[in-house]
Amino acid sequence: MTQKEKICVVGLGYVGLPTAALFATHGYEVVGVDIDHGVVGLVNGAGVHGREPGLRTLVRAAVKSQHLSAQVFPEEADVFIIAVPTPSTADKRADLSAVIAATEAVVPCLRSGDMIILESTVPPGTTAAVVVPIVERSGLKAGRDLHIVHAPERVLPGRILIELVQNDRVIGGIDRVSAERARDLYRRFVTGQIYLTDATTAELVKLMENTYRDVNIALANSFAKIGDLLGLDIWDAIELANRHPRVSILRPGPGVGGHCVAVDPWFIVEKASPESQLITTARMINDSMPTYVARSILGLLNGLPDPQVAVLGAAYKANVDDTRGSPALRIVELLAEQGCHVRVHDPHVYPNVDLMDAVQGTDCLALLVNHQEYTELNPWTLGEVMRHRVAFDAQNHLPYNLWQAAGFQVKKLGHGRDSSEESIANWMRWSERTAFQER
Repeated sequence: MTQKEKICVVGLGYVGLPTAALFATHGYEVVGVDIDHGVVGLVNGAGVHGREPGLRTLVRAAVKSQHLSAQVFPEEADVFIIAVPTPSTADKRADLSAVIAATEAVVPCLRSGDMIILESTVPPGTTAAVVVPIVERSGLKAGRDLHIVHAPERVLPGRILIELVQNDRVIGGIDRVSAERARDLYRRFVTGQIYLTDATTAELVKLMENTYRDVNIALANSFAKIGDLLGLDIWDAIELANRHPRVSILRPGPGVGGHCVAVDPWFIVEKASPESQLITTARMINDSMPTYVARSILGLLNGLPDPQVAVLGAAYKANVDDTRGSPALRIVELLAEQGCHVRVHDPHVYPNVDLMDAVQGTDCLALLVNHQEYTELNPWTLGEVMRHRVAFDAQNHLPYNLWQAAGFQVKKLGHGRDSSEESIANWMRWSERTAFQER
């Protein structure tokens, strides 16, 4: 493979566009394809969607060098990389419609010797059972005429460019030659180790990585509920437990969002339901957390008429503008269903919303996302403009003693000691009798 070969990247989303730009800045001619005309126009104008660090500069360099262009339809190339979304359906199954459509779109462009790389996260067996039969409609034979590979991304929003380059990579081919050719391609910019395996194993490995995190977060969230029930500080307990050399409990929180950890475990359940009871239970625990947090906030309001709540954080995790599957937005919906007037502040998602305006006249401040910008909130300044000084902290982010000194009643997730016995009793009563159930 030489640097003169042409790459067609189908899907210019969170992973596809950075991947296309990286290959383009490493000397390849890259054509990016997306069904969204707005995205195509944006990329051709050297623009980007979202605020991923470093991406705008990289795309600008790639377009300026004339190595990267975007269009709506694929064209002939030596390598086709499919990086389209795979959301879950209402019944928790993988929606492969975008993968199927993207694969079908490249079929008319295929020539003998081409390579097709599926980067999208998919259930085990998808490359062999879905992608291969579609590409063979071209009349070319997978393994003989075409190289077929699954090469899942392993990146974190906010660090995508760093991790695309530095993280180890798992590449699964339908045969050894396919895997080796993909390895040689990615080696152009990947500095981490590259491990070769078969396509189905690579598919499962990606799902296992995110399922591992989901199960461990569910354990932490279960501990948080236990801390609330027993009236103790689960954050201290976790810190002490983690001093054991073989224990590493993750942080509790208001739920799990994003496009990966909250979705990928269901793809394993879909393919291996009888042996996935633990995975299913973990998903149900994490999906229940927004309801648990909303009930906790309502308990603090204690039946106050016309309650006003200021929610801090709308993204699915700290320090990004990504709201896909955000537990915070689900909590906002639940509070609104119960008659709360909710204002949302998030410096990354809603940069034009002023913090003081969001908090003005509210009865409860609910910190749901631990953005860096919330590290030095001033409880005295915020308390002066609030109607009642009540705060709920889902991230153990607020220094409790400081907020208490400013006259706040503070309830932290998994921190049953925070409030007076009377406040805890009120919170427990309201948590038990709120109208919605955990779902």
